[in-house]
Amino acid sequence: MDISGLGARDLAGRMARREISPVEVMRATLDRIAAVNPGLTAIVSLRDREALMGEARLAEAALMGGGPQGWLHGIPVAVKDLVDVKGLPTSCGAPFLAGQLARADAGIVARMRAEGAIVIGKTNVPMFGLGGHSTNTVFGVTKNPYDPTRTAGGSSGGAGAALASGLLSVADGSDMMGSLRNPAAWNGVYGFRPTVGLIPREGVPGTPAYGVSTLGPMAREIADLAALLRTMSGGAFTGIGTAPKRPRIGWLGDWGGAYPMEPGILALAEAALAPMQEAGWVVEPVAPPVPRELLWDAWTDLRAFAVAQDLVEHWRDPEARAQLNPQAVHEIERGLALTGEALARALDLRGVWLAALDALFATHDALVLPATQLWPFPVEWDWPREIAGVAMDTYHRWMEVVVPASLAGLPVLGMPAGLGEQGLPGGLQLIGPHGSDARLLALARSYEAVIGPRPILG
Repeated sequence: MDISGLGARDLAGRMARREISPVEVMRATLDRIAAVNPGLTAIVSLRDREALMGEARLAEAALMGGGPQGWLHGIPVAVKDLVDVKGLPTSCGAPFLAGQLARADAGIVARMRAEGAIVIGKTNVPMFGLGGHSTNTVFGVTKNPYDPTRTAGGSSGGAGAALASGLLSVADGSDMMGSLRNPAAWNGVYGFRPTVGLIPREGVPGTPAYGVSTLGPMAREIADLAALLRTMSGGAFTGIGTAPKRPRIGWLGDWGGAYPMEPGILALAEAALAPMQEAGWVVEPVAPPVPRELLWDAWTDLRAFAVAQDLVEHWRDPEARAQLNPQAVHEIERGLALTGEALARALDLRGVWLAALDALFATHDALVLPATQLWPFPVEWDWPREIAGVAMDTYHRWMEVVVPASLAGLPVLGMPAGLGEQGLPGGLQLIGPHGSDARLLALARSYEAVIGPRPILG
């Protein structure tokens, strides 16, 4: 039995039926990490093998005792390296934080442990989760399992690569500007950014200023994704809902030509509309309801303000400031320079977008966009300087297609769309109205039934 290809719920069920044991699962997981992870750098701060095998033996003894067990009992998990795990470093990809051990578990970690999960280590990120490319000077760069010369995306790039290569069966992540959707697309898995506020943030670094960021789950299966969302939310999410019989879906494409895209990206996304139609969805083109610059202007101001609130203490420390990457410096300095008038304007612009969304969702159950504007780029790059001949004027302009959902704080699922001509994966964003998380995952389940299970690489 190839344990690495099984989902978390499948693994848990097999352990409950005594078909496999937590010891076997942990041994197989650590053996696969030893074989595959050195070529990917998906998992970092891996704990001692003997200590983990000891925890697996305790999990096995608990199963043999017959008491009630959580759905993650004996399942190895690795936590995104922006989130505190007691006794492990939370480096955030920053050299001046490397080696500093967390004193307590973040809320989502405590909830996963309460369901029986065994934390084996962390998953790699860019510094402070900024930039969409999981590289830092502490651990190095996370490589794409489909092509190790290419990025795995970010900021949940370590999580995405670990899922795609069978190192993990489920993973946590977070998303401000596509950090769950970008790596989901580029690793051929699912990443869900829930309605902002559904998952509590206690113990997680960062200030949720203006609701621009949220935690969320990643998985190879929708059922696993939903189960982890329920755990991460502390039960606020109760399960997958019921999808409309003939859901009406608005296809936004490349925003009327406003978003430049590499050759093949839009074609792959359009081809992925066919499984939606096969699932019974009515997919129809929708004209962009607002100009792209309205979204971009509002988003970049609100994002910079939020990031500056989080990171200004490091910028004010000369030693730490010298080690900040250009992405962090850009956001902090832009955020500090914002006036009250500029923030008020950004909120007004967001209000225009929210009103436009109300009109869209009055006639459509969900909206669809490509998840990225380009294919996974070379790992040596810090960020793409152009797309299809169009220059990128900031370090994150190449991710602009994720802004519509982020700005509104909407639930959005990053879904696999298949492989392009070069064998590289791409993805879609399925966006629902505020609070429609359960219905959105019901839609996704019908899509999954058509495209089939996600493979593991390597």
